[in-house]
Amino acid sequence: MFRAILRNWLESWGYHVTIAANGARAWEILQGREAPQMLILDWMMPELSGLELCRLIRERNTLPYQYILLATAKDAREGLIQGLEAGADDYLAKPFDHNELRARLRAGRRILTLQEAHIEARQELEFQATHDGLTGIWNRRAILDLLRREFELAARSHKKIGVMMLDVDHFKQVNDALGHLAGDEVLKAITRRIQQSLRSYDLAGRYGGEEFLIVLPDCDDREVRSCAERIRAVVAGEPIAVEGAEMRVTVSVGTAVLDSQTNTEREVLSAADAALYDAKRSGRNRVVASDLTIQ
Repeated sequence: MFRAILRNWLESWGYHVTIAANGARAWEILQGREAPQMLILDWMMPELSGLELCRLIRERNTLPYQYILLATAKDAREGLIQGLEAGADDYLAKPFDHNELRARLRAGRRILTLQEAHIEARQELEFQATHDGLTGIWNRRAILDLLRREFELAARSHKKIGVMMLDVDHFKQVNDALGHLAGDEVLKAITRRIQQSLRSYDLAGRYGGEEFLIVLPDCDDREVRSCAERIRAVVAGEPIAVEGAEMRVTVSVGTAVLDSQTNTEREVLSAADAALYDAKRSGRNRVVASDLTIQ
Protein backbone atom coordinates (compact mmCIF):
# COMPACT_ATOMS: atom_id res chain seq x y z
CA MET A 1 0.00 0.00 0.00
CA PHE A 2 2.84 2.33 0.86
CA ARG A 3 4.51 1.68 -2.53
CA ALA A 4 1.20 2.28 -4.31
CA ILE A 5 0.76 5.64 -2.61
CA LEU A 6 4.31 6.66 -3.48
CA ARG A 7 3.82 5.62 -7.09
CA ASN A 8 0.65 7.70 -7.42
CA TRP A 9 2.40 10.78 -6.02
CA LEU A 10 5.49 10.37 -8.19
CA GLU A 11 3.60 9.77 -11.41
CA SER A 12 1.38 12.77 -10.75
CA TRP A 13 4.61 14.85 -10.52
CA GLY A 14 5.81 13.58 -13.89
CA TYR A 15 8.25 10.86 -12.82
CA HIS A 16 8.57 7.51 -14.59
CA VAL A 17 8.42 4.97 -11.77
CA THR A 18 9.95 1.49 -11.48
CA ILE A 19 8.83 -0.57 -8.49
CA ALA A 20 10.92 -3.23 -6.74
CA ALA A 21 9.24 -5.43 -4.12
CA ASN A 22 12.48 -6.07 -2.22
CA GLY A 23 16.12 -5.06 -2.03
CA ALA A 24 17.42 -8.00 -4.09
CA ARG A 25 15.06 -7.16 -6.96
CA ALA A 26 16.08 -3.49 -6.74
CA TRP A 27 19.75 -4.51 -7.10
CA GLU A 28 18.89 -6.54 -10.22
CA ILE A 29 17.12 -3.53 -11.74
CA LEU A 30 20.03 -1.22 -10.93
CA GLN A 31 22.44 -3.45 -12.87
CA GLY A 32 20.32 -3.27 -16.03
CA ARG A 33 20.95 -0.98 -19.00
CA GLU A 34 17.98 1.28 -18.18
CA ALA A 35 18.70 1.68 -14.48
CA PRO A 36 16.94 4.66 -12.81
CA GLN A 37 19.08 7.59 -11.72
CA MET A 38 16.95 8.66 -8.76
CA LEU A 39 16.23 6.10 -6.04
CA ILE A 40 13.92 6.04 -3.02
CA LEU A 41 15.05 3.18 -0.81
CA ASP A 42 13.38 2.01 2.37
CA TRP A 43 15.81 1.27 5.18
CA MET A 44 13.97 -1.95 6.05
CA MET A 45 13.49 -4.16 2.97
CA PRO A 46 13.32 -7.96 2.56
CA GLU A 47 16.44 -9.83 1.35
CA LEU A 48 18.61 -6.72 1.09
CA SER A 49 18.20 -3.65 3.30
CA GLY A 50 18.30 -0.08 2.04
CA LEU A 51 21.56 0.44 3.93
CA GLU A 52 23.19 -2.60 2.28
CA LEU A 53 21.91 -1.52 -1.13
CA CYS A 54 23.39 1.96 -0.64
CA ARG A 55 26.78 0.43 0.07
CA LEU A 56 26.62 -1.84 -2.99
CA ILE A 57 25.73 1.08 -5.25
CA ARG A 58 28.54 3.29 -3.96
CA GLU A 59 31.11 0.48 -4.05
CA ARG A 60 30.34 0.01 -7.73
CA ASN A 61 31.22 3.66 -8.33
CA THR A 62 29.77 3.85 -11.84
CA LEU A 63 28.50 6.70 -13.97
CA PRO A 64 26.03 8.22 -14.30
CA TYR A 65 25.72 8.95 -10.58
CA GLN A 66 22.55 7.68 -8.89
CA TYR A 67 20.87 9.96 -6.37
CA ILE A 68 19.62 8.07 -3.29
CA LEU A 69 16.87 9.18 -0.92
CA LEU A 70 16.78 6.83 2.08
CA ALA A 71 13.41 6.49 3.79
CA THR A 72 13.11 5.20 7.34
CA ALA A 73 11.08 5.35 10.49
CA LYS A 74 14.31 5.78 12.47
CA ASP A 75 14.64 9.25 13.92
CA ALA A 76 17.79 8.89 16.00
CA ARG A 77 20.84 10.91 15.01
CA GLU A 78 22.91 7.73 14.82
CA GLY A 79 20.58 6.34 12.17
CA LEU A 80 20.86 9.51 10.11
CA ILE A 81 24.66 9.43 10.20
CA GLN A 82 24.74 5.70 9.40
CA GLY A 83 22.53 6.17 6.35
CA LEU A 84 24.54 9.08 4.96
CA GLU A 85 27.83 7.26 5.52
CA ALA A 86 26.44 4.26 3.63
CA GLY A 87 26.02 6.50 0.58
CA ALA A 88 22.58 8.06 0.81
CA ASP A 89 22.34 11.63 -0.50
CA ASP A 90 19.32 12.59 1.54
CA TYR A 91 17.18 11.21 4.34
CA LEU A 92 13.44 11.25 4.85
CA ALA A 93 11.50 10.03 7.88
CA LYS A 94 8.24 8.12 7.52
CA PRO A 95 5.41 8.83 7.35
CA PHE A 96 6.25 11.17 4.47
CA ASP A 97 5.06 14.70 4.23
CA HIS A 98 3.79 15.10 0.67
CA ASN A 99 5.33 18.53 0.12
CA GLU A 100 8.63 17.70 1.81
CA LEU A 101 9.12 14.63 -0.40
CA ARG A 102 8.45 16.65 -3.52
CA ALA A 103 10.92 19.35 -2.46
CA ARG A 104 13.66 16.83 -1.69
CA LEU A 105 13.17 15.11 -5.04
CA ARG A 106 13.45 18.47 -6.80
CA ALA A 107 16.79 19.01 -5.05
CA GLY A 108 17.91 15.61 -6.32
CA ARG A 109 16.84 16.45 -9.86
CA ARG A 110 18.92 19.62 -9.78
CA ILE A 111 21.99 17.58 -8.86
CA LEU A 112 21.32 15.05 -11.64
CA THR A 113 20.79 17.86 -14.16
CA LEU A 114 24.16 19.34 -13.21
CA GLN A 115 25.71 15.90 -13.59
CA GLU A 116 24.27 15.49 -17.09
CA ALA A 117 25.65 18.88 -18.10
CA HIS A 118 29.05 17.92 -16.66
CA ILE A 119 29.09 14.58 -18.53
CA GLU A 120 28.11 16.25 -21.80
CA ALA A 121 30.82 18.89 -21.39
CA ARG A 122 33.43 16.24 -20.60
CA GLN A 123 32.41 14.12 -23.59
CA GLU A 124 32.61 17.18 -25.83
CA LEU A 125 36.11 17.97 -24.56
CA GLU A 126 37.18 14.36 -25.08
CA PHE A 127 35.81 14.45 -28.62
CA GLN A 128 37.58 17.71 -29.39
CA ALA A 129 40.85 16.31 -28.03
CA THR A 130 40.75 13.26 -30.31
CA HIS A 131 38.90 14.40 -33.43
CA ASP A 132 39.66 16.78 -36.25
CA GLY A 133 37.55 19.92 -35.95
CA LEU A 134 36.83 20.17 -39.68
CA THR A 135 36.15 16.62 -40.84
CA GLY A 136 35.05 15.00 -37.58
CA ILE A 137 37.37 12.01 -38.01
CA TRP A 138 40.34 11.15 -35.77
CA ASN A 139 43.05 13.78 -35.51
CA ARG A 140 46.75 13.08 -36.05
CA ARG A 141 47.58 12.23 -32.45
CA ALA A 142 44.54 9.97 -32.03
CA ILE A 143 45.05 8.02 -35.26
CA LEU A 144 48.69 7.40 -34.34
CA ASP A 145 47.60 6.20 -30.89
CA LEU A 146 45.07 3.90 -32.54
CA LEU A 147 47.72 2.55 -34.90
CA ARG A 148 49.86 1.79 -31.85
CA ARG A 149 46.93 0.02 -30.19
CA GLU A 150 46.27 -2.05 -33.30
CA PHE A 151 49.96 -2.91 -33.48
CA GLU A 152 49.84 -4.29 -29.93
CA LEU A 153 46.71 -6.32 -30.70
CA ALA A 154 48.23 -7.66 -33.93
CA ALA A 155 51.43 -8.64 -32.12
CA ARG A 156 49.41 -10.91 -29.82
CA SER A 157 47.26 -12.43 -32.57
CA HIS A 158 50.01 -12.58 -35.27
CA LYS A 159 47.89 -10.62 -37.74
CA LYS A 160 48.80 -7.90 -40.21
CA ILE A 161 47.61 -4.31 -40.46
CA GLY A 162 47.02 -2.40 -43.68
CA VAL A 163 48.10 1.24 -43.69
CA MET A 164 47.29 3.92 -46.25
CA MET A 165 48.65 7.43 -46.64
CA LEU A 166 46.31 9.44 -48.86
CA ASP A 167 46.83 12.94 -50.23
CA VAL A 168 44.47 15.16 -52.24
CA ASP A 169 46.02 15.98 -55.59
CA HIS A 170 46.66 19.65 -56.42
CA PHE A 171 44.66 20.79 -53.40
CA LYS A 172 46.30 24.22 -53.50
CA GLN A 173 44.57 24.81 -56.83
CA VAL A 174 41.19 24.17 -55.16
CA ASN A 175 41.93 26.80 -52.53
CA ASP A 176 43.29 29.26 -55.10
CA ALA A 177 40.30 28.82 -57.42
CA LEU A 178 37.46 28.80 -54.90
CA GLY A 179 38.90 29.96 -51.58
CA HIS A 180 39.72 28.21 -48.34
CA LEU A 181 36.11 27.81 -47.20
CA ALA A 182 35.33 25.93 -50.38
CA GLY A 183 38.50 23.92 -49.86
CA ASP A 184 37.18 22.93 -46.43
CA GLU A 185 33.94 21.70 -48.02
CA VAL A 186 35.96 19.62 -50.48
CA LEU A 187 37.90 18.01 -47.64
CA LYS A 188 34.68 17.17 -45.82
CA ALA A 189 33.21 15.63 -48.97
CA ILE A 190 36.34 13.54 -49.53
CA THR A 191 36.21 12.40 -45.90
CA ARG A 192 32.64 11.17 -46.37
CA ARG A 193 33.65 9.22 -49.46
CA ILE A 194 36.58 7.66 -47.63
CA GLN A 195 34.37 6.58 -44.73
CA GLN A 196 31.80 5.08 -47.09
CA SER A 197 34.53 2.91 -48.60
CA LEU A 198 35.79 1.48 -45.29
CA ARG A 199 34.65 -1.33 -43.04
CA SER A 200 32.92 -0.38 -39.79
CA TYR A 201 36.06 -1.15 -37.74
CA ASP A 202 38.60 0.52 -40.03
CA LEU A 203 40.13 3.76 -38.78
CA ALA A 204 40.58 7.02 -40.67
CA GLY A 205 42.32 10.14 -39.43
CA ARG A 206 43.35 13.51 -40.80
CA TYR A 207 47.12 13.33 -40.71
CA GLY A 208 47.63 16.98 -41.61
CA GLY A 209 46.37 19.49 -44.15
CA GLU A 210 44.95 17.49 -47.05
CA GLU A 211 46.62 14.23 -46.01
CA PHE A 212 44.86 11.27 -44.41
CA LEU A 213 46.10 8.17 -42.56
CA ILE A 214 43.92 5.06 -42.78
CA VAL A 215 44.45 1.94 -40.65
CA LEU A 216 42.88 -1.37 -41.66
CA PRO A 217 43.12 -4.07 -38.95
CA ASP A 218 43.61 -7.70 -40.04
CA CYS A 219 44.29 -6.76 -43.65
CA ASP A 220 46.84 -8.24 -46.06
CA ASP A 221 48.57 -6.67 -49.05
CA ARG A 222 45.88 -7.59 -51.58
CA GLU A 223 43.07 -6.31 -49.37
CA VAL A 224 44.71 -2.99 -48.57
CA ARG A 225 45.43 -2.36 -52.27
CA SER A 226 41.82 -3.20 -53.15
CA CYS A 227 40.50 -0.81 -50.50
CA ALA A 228 42.87 1.95 -51.61
CA GLU A 229 41.79 1.55 -55.23
CA ARG A 230 38.16 1.65 -54.19
CA ILE A 231 38.69 4.93 -52.32
CA ARG A 232 40.63 6.43 -55.25
CA ALA A 233 37.85 5.49 -57.68
CA VAL A 234 35.05 6.78 -55.43
CA VAL A 235 36.75 10.15 -54.93
CA ALA A 236 37.50 10.58 -58.65
CA GLY A 237 34.21 9.14 -59.86
CA GLU A 238 31.89 12.07 -59.21
CA PRO A 239 32.59 15.79 -59.08
CA ILE A 240 32.14 17.57 -55.76
CA ALA A 241 29.54 20.34 -55.75
CA VAL A 242 30.83 23.41 -53.92
CA GLU A 243 30.14 27.16 -54.17
CA GLY A 244 27.74 26.63 -57.06
CA ALA A 245 30.40 24.83 -59.08
CA GLU A 246 31.41 21.23 -59.63
CA MET A 247 35.00 20.32 -59.01
CA ARG A 248 36.65 17.06 -59.94
CA VAL A 249 39.17 15.98 -57.35
CA THR A 250 41.54 13.04 -57.27
CA VAL A 251 43.73 11.48 -54.61
CA SER A 252 47.04 9.65 -54.55
CA VAL A 253 47.48 6.75 -52.16
CA GLY A 254 50.49 4.91 -50.79
CA THR A 255 49.94 1.60 -49.04
CA ALA A 256 51.98 -0.66 -46.80
CA VAL A 257 51.28 -3.68 -44.63
CA LEU A 258 52.53 -3.85 -41.08
CA ASP A 259 53.64 -7.28 -39.95
CA SER A 260 54.01 -6.95 -36.19
CA GLN A 261 56.56 -9.79 -36.14
CA THR A 262 59.01 -8.07 -38.48
CA ASN A 263 58.10 -4.38 -38.80
CA THR A 264 57.53 -1.37 -36.53
CA GLU A 265 54.91 1.35 -36.71
CA ARG A 266 57.56 3.87 -37.74
CA GLU A 267 58.72 1.62 -40.57
CA VAL A 268 55.24 1.10 -41.97
CA LEU A 269 54.45 4.83 -41.83
CA SER A 270 57.70 5.64 -43.63
CA ALA A 271 57.00 2.98 -46.23
CA ALA A 272 53.43 4.18 -46.88
CA ASP A 273 54.65 7.77 -47.09
CA ALA A 274 57.37 6.81 -49.59
CA ALA A 275 54.78 4.94 -51.67
CA LEU A 276 52.54 8.02 -51.60
CA TYR A 277 55.44 10.13 -52.86
CA ASP A 278 55.95 7.62 -55.70
CA ALA A 279 52.26 7.81 -56.59
CA LYS A 280 52.40 11.61 -56.85
CA ARG A 281 55.69 11.59 -58.75
CA SER A 282 54.39 9.08 -61.27
CA GLY A 283 51.33 11.08 -62.26
CA ARG A 284 48.91 11.25 -59.27
CA ASN A 285 45.40 9.77 -59.10
CA ARG A 286 46.84 6.32 -58.47
CA VAL A 287 47.71 3.77 -55.83
CA VAL A 288 51.25 2.63 -55.19
CA ALA A 289 52.03 -0.24 -52.83
CA SER A 290 55.18 -0.34 -50.75
CA ASP A 291 57.44 -3.37 -50.91
CA LEU A 292 57.68 -3.40 -47.10
CA THR A 293 55.17 -6.27 -46.88
CA ILE A 294 56.72 -9.46 -45.53
CA GLN A 295 55.00 -12.48 -47.08
